Amino acid sequence: PAPADAVKALSDKGALAIPLAQDNNLLRVDFNLLGDKVTDAELALLGPVCGHVTWLSLANTKVTDAGLSAVAGLPNLTRLHLDNTQIGDAGLVHIANLKNLEYLNLFNTPVTDAGLKQLAGLANLQKIFLWQSKVTPEGAKALEAAIPGLQVNMGIALVAAAPAPAVDLAKLFTKDSC
Repeated sequence: PAPADAVKALSDKGALAIPLAQDNNLLRVDFNLLGDKVTDAELALLGPVCGHVTWLSLANTKVTDAGLSAVAGLPNLTRLHLDNTQIGDAGLVHIANLKNLEYLNLFNTPVTDAGLKQLAGLANLQKIFLWQSKVTPEGAKALEAAIPGLQVNMGIALVAAAPAPAVDLAKLFTKDSC
């Protein structure tokens, strides 16, 4: 099990730190509710539980590219939320070696195609969310090609519907039909 004092330190700071499931030593750690109160300094709290964290949310926080170096030390990380942060290409360097990473949310970040190239070695990555990032459709397709089976979500692409065919209402109704 994760050291109780380390889990308590995370909780005392306001993070959600709970077992992923009953009778499971893996942890879900969520800083999302603290929002902009979370900076790189709070990531030091992950050190004592580094082998236990499997889901981590840093969404809506003030964590920086440099601060993600703490995330690089989470060998069992499978889900990572970085949505609505200022994490950019330089930050992705720190997660490029997370071999167990399956899910990555980069919604509304300044990540570009160059940053995505750093993730091409993440063979277990199954889903990545890139809506409202700086990634182009070409960059997304290149990452899909590099990681077989990867689902890249670029957001909703609206397509104009074809106009409805003209209907002669006189042919549908007769004088006595109404």
